[in-house]
Amino acid sequence: MRELLISMLMLTGTLGAAPEAREWKAADGTVLKYRWSAPASPEPGKTYPLVLFLHGSGERGDDNKAQLKHGVMPIIRGAEKLGKPVFLIAPQCPADRWWSAPAPDRTALTAASQPNPLMEAVLGLVADIQKNHPVDPKRLHVTGISMGGFGTWDLLGRAPGRIASAIPICGGGDPAQAAMFKDVPVWAFHGAADQVVPVSATRSMIEAMEKAGGKPKVTYYPGVGHDSWTRTYDNPEVIRWLLEPAE
Repeated sequence: MRELLISMLMLTGTLGAAPEAREWKAADGTVLKYRWSAPASPEPGKTYPLVLFLHGSGERGDDNKAQLKHGVMPIIRGAEKLGKPVFLIAPQCPADRWWSAPAPDRTALTAASQPNPLMEAVLGLVADIQKNHPVDPKRLHVTGISMGGFGTWDLLGRAPGRIASAIPICGGGDPAQAAMFKDVPVWAFHGAADQVVPVSATRSMIEAMEKAGGKPKVTYYPGVGHDSWTRTYDNPEVIRWLLEPAE
């Protein structure tokens, strides 16, 4: 009943319309299905932040819908409530792929320094959006959950100079790359009782950034399992920080 009510409210606009389904093809032929949301009433001459949301492994596929299950609408609604409308894109990872492959024990990334056509396509989509819409090129904000948390750490190493802030949730990265993005504002989240992605995945990245001279933020939820994203995206202060990390 609750899910039906939420669906009805989304259709009537009470909670905001569901992001539009779109498709984009990279120069190498990689096709990305993604969801797109824009500010309801953009002001002429004004630019807006762009949020890139990377979903988890359970939302992989080709329906261009599953990636809306977590995170997307809370981020959009949270930004609107704060008076900080955003552009948002939420690509969908194919069923047989990973944003960036984790180690078997899910404590780190295994090939973050290697070419990754899928992630390069994601960055290409971002560049295309920035070129063709009133997006502030200095305000690309990246966040993701689980597999998307790993993807967020991957992008930090792949394009640190292009990311204004990042919120990786219950994911891990490559500690050897931490120095590359030590100055990027990062706020990581992880459930201390996560049995799917060990909390050590986040701890090692935070420690590596600090060792490199960075000052990342981190929140560990005591007794919380894998779902550390619901309370995170429902927190208006987190959304405020994502969009204006320097405030």
